[in-house]
Amino acid sequence: MAEYTLHCFAQSGNAYKAALMLELAGADWEPRFVDYFGGETKSAGYRAKNVMGEVPLLEHRGLLLSQSGVILDYLAGTLGRWGAADEGERREILRWLLWDNHKFTSYTATFRFLRALAKDPDPAVVDEFGRRARAAWGVLDHHLAGRSWIVAGRPTIVDLSCCGYVFFDDEIGVDWSEFPAIHAWLARLKALPRWKHPYDLMPGHPRP
Repeated sequence: MAEYTLHCFAQSGNAYKAALMLELAGADWEPRFVDYFGGETKSAGYRAKNVMGEVPLLEHRGLLLSQSGVILDYLAGTLGRWGAADEGERREILRWLLWDNHKFTSYTATFRFLRALAKDPDPAVVDEFGRRARAAWGVLDHHLAGRSWIVAGRPTIVDLSCCGYVFFDDEIGVDWSEFPAIHAWLARLKALPRWKHPYDLMPGHPRP
């Protein structure tokens, strides 16, 4: 049995954040497929492990951890990588993690879901989330101009958090060259040893 078990499925960008960190670190981990589209996260058995009914869910040494930001913070401690070097970095990582969860991932993930996975979405709703997503992309693009990574001169958990959904660019319908700083940042992420696309890293693709 692997040291870390990650409950996940290939289409989940939030699960990808944790899966990518485990993979980049060369951790002893295994994915446990969650049949989200088949309703597994609504089942009593799954809710007994995670009352929120979401992925990712990480099992490690008897702990059950949910929410990607919490899992990334935990893994930074157990893996000894991508954490903060001091209190100032810790606050900056937390600031950008909260922004990512509230805006960057939130809007991008919802926009992608409406475009690629939802049946007959309201065009006005799709347009509104597209507008919100593009505004968040603009914020990150502006911040990354002149920087290699979001917080420090090295990748941290906030880079892994913010990249959760951006590699679904064809499903989002975005050409990242429109956002040159994000485009360059994504190239740096892809160049990290052991990087994999979410569909190559987690089970469940193609979607039934």
